[in-house]
Amino acid sequence: MDRSEMSRSQKLALRYLTAAVTLFGVMIVFGLLAAAYYVYPSLLYNVFNFNNAKILHIDVLVIWLLMGFLGAVYWYLPKELEHEIEGMWLAELTFWVFCAVVAVVALVFIFVQYGPATEWTLWFINQGRKYVEAPRWASIGVVIVMGVFAYNVVATCTRARRMTGITWVLALDLIPLIVVYLDAFPSDPNMSRDLYWWWWLVHMWVESTWEVLIGCVMALVLMDVMGTSRKIVETWLYIEVMLVLGAGILGLGHHYFWIGTPKYWLSIGGFFSALEPLPLLGMVVHAVYDAGMHRLKTGNRPAFYWITTEAFLNFIGAGIWGFMMTLPQINMYSHGTQWTVSHGHFAFYGAYVCGVIAVLYVVKQKTSGTEFLDGRAWKWGYGLLNFGMVGMVMALLLAGMAQAFIGRAEGGSTLMAFTVASENPWFVSGMYARLAFGVIFALGYATLVYDLLSAPRRLPSLQVRAEAI
Repeated sequence: MDRSEMSRSQKLALRYLTAAVTLFGVMIVFGLLAAAYYVYPSLLYNVFNFNNAKILHIDVLVIWLLMGFLGAVYWYLPKELEHEIEGMWLAELTFWVFCAVVAVVALVFIFVQYGPATEWTLWFINQGRKYVEAPRWASIGVVIVMGVFAYNVVATCTRARRMTGITWVLALDLIPLIVVYLDAFPSDPNMSRDLYWWWWLVHMWVESTWEVLIGCVMALVLMDVMGTSRKIVETWLYIEVMLVLGAGILGLGHHYFWIGTPKYWLSIGGFFSALEPLPLLGMVVHAVYDAGMHRLKTGNRPAFYWITTEAFLNFIGAGIWGFMMTLPQINMYSHGTQWTVSHGHFAFYGAYVCGVIAVLYVVKQKTSGTEFLDGRAWKWGYGLLNFGMVGMVMALLLAGMAQAFIGRAEGGSTLMAFTVASENPWFVSGMYARLAFGVIFALGYATLVYDLLSAPRRLPSLQVRAEAI
């Protein structure tokens, strides 16, 4: 497919995905910088502090994934509904607005960093709430972008000749995707009340509504790459929606343990928080089983590997890793340690990053016009990224357990106990290992970008038909 043959929505999707990959690299840079502070605490002293490196690492993570999701929907929606997306001029305009907002906020975080403890600071420098530190004017910009995105999807659905189960789920998911984000604006002086509603933002926006969104995207990718039947993916998508409405809201209770809420949340939150990743795993396992009945043929091996990796690492990172530290008996000691960070890295990578990378390879195959996408570079990128991530996760788990046992269980959570745990050889070794594996992950990113930009190897059509995984 030549660029001149692409529709406006596909060209916009390419812009979003290009911006997402670029911000992926920015996120890695600030992640490595934040990791280096643990090994060299005086790094960039009085120039750029750890807190701002961490803010940029986390906030850019949220933004680049959001851009990846938007790019995937703009790519697939016209094909799914057999209708070009409505209001494309608005979508194209808000893309550049989105990029400008991200650039300005990043410059403020890097060069301004602080402001007086007034409303002016909340509006123009930093809101001070994790994941949504961006000032209020920028948050309003995000709401506008998501509002235009919602209009594009809904208007296209109403004008299309048919509605599919996937587009119904996508359209309904837009309601909490926008409404829950509005919780980014209030600043309640009561810390317990503020944290109570802030966890709705984190859990129901970044976790639950995003889980449904990536579920829609993965359903489209599975049908595209593996020829999975619509009945299979839509059935699992419906199950996912039910679990988000039920287990997702109840599972939110694992964030309530230590902020003054009633103790019944200890058992409710501890049990239900591990159920959300199950439908996505079931969808992919069912798709692979169904494809296996037909000799498991695919013309896009990189996308296939990233899809399956997304499903299983989502189950392990968000499910198993989350469950083993959210039981209240364990969370009393693990909360706020590097153990939590280990889960966070594994969950975001498994649930979202692998899925977006799968979409990148789908788009590469379509734009290059090759029937069979394979090669060596993607395997190196796949291996380095996964090896680097698993290594970081295990290093952080090691450091987190040292904090939980020495600083919390033995030391009683005092400031001195925190200091002693931070000097423990197991913790220090974990921090060095995290930095080393972070470098490996960065090499994987560089290889991924190289492979995405390089021309695919073309195979004879007879070999394409015979090729199977």
